[in-house]
Amino acid sequence: MDLIKTIILGIIQGLTEWLPISSTGHLKIAEHFLGLKVPILFDVILHIGTLIVVLVFFRKDIKNILSALGRLDFKTEYGKLIPLIIVGTIPTALIGLAFGKFIESTFQSLLPIAAAFILCGVVLYSAKAGKEKTENISYLAALIIGVAQGIAIIPGISRSGVTIAAALLLGIKRERAFKFSFLISIPAIIGALGLTLYTQFNELTTVGLGWTEVLAGMAVAMLVGYFTLKLLWKILAKKKFHFFALYCWLLGAVLIVLGLRGF
Repeated sequence: MDLIKTIILGIIQGLTEWLPISSTGHLKIAEHFLGLKVPILFDVILHIGTLIVVLVFFRKDIKNILSALGRLDFKTEYGKLIPLIIVGTIPTALIGLAFGKFIESTFQSLLPIAAAFILCGVVLYSAKAGKEKTENISYLAALIIGVAQGIAIIPGISRSGVTIAAALLLGIKRERAFKFSFLISIPAIIGALGLTLYTQFNELTTVGLGWTEVLAGMAVAMLVGYFTLKLLWKILAKKKFHFFALYCWLLGAVLIVLGLRGF
């Protein structure tokens, strides 16, 4: 694979991972039109670049959570987040293990990805109806948000989009929804990387991917991802989150036309 193409994929990952427009969907589209046959491991490795961004962006929260965990403190503000993150991670893991291979084989062409983008737009727009009433996240809310995160393994369904939308629809205030969405992404990305590394590590060399290409893609995704994460918070704070639905609908419609024309 060409180094330039991996950098392009890194830029796409960084731009679309945190904006609610599905990085996996955009990577699949780019790989389709660039004529690339990329193992899912490479896509997951790109997510590590954007994971580092989350670790940096929420470093104070993560430090406080780990400190509470070390003290086995589950009663303070950060201690209470620990079981909530665990509850949210369980359905994500179960959905990924149960349907991961089916999703990977099904969403390889443009039409199913187009349908997923349109559905994602519906979810994003529905978040406009959410009434922000509380900062408290119940176990049921954490479970629902975790299910939403699990569904986002579908290319075209944005992980950040559906988890934040689910939280807003549950009446959780946007700052709390924003933070919890990204905190539960950490174990999900780490788990996906570990599983994929175990099952597909050798596939990188079969498509000509060396560590130069992999590290270049990660670095670009990390750099671009930092700025898009800050941009997402500004957009969310201004209550314009649902505007991304228009982009998803437009992209979905374009992909349907292209898919029907045989692209």
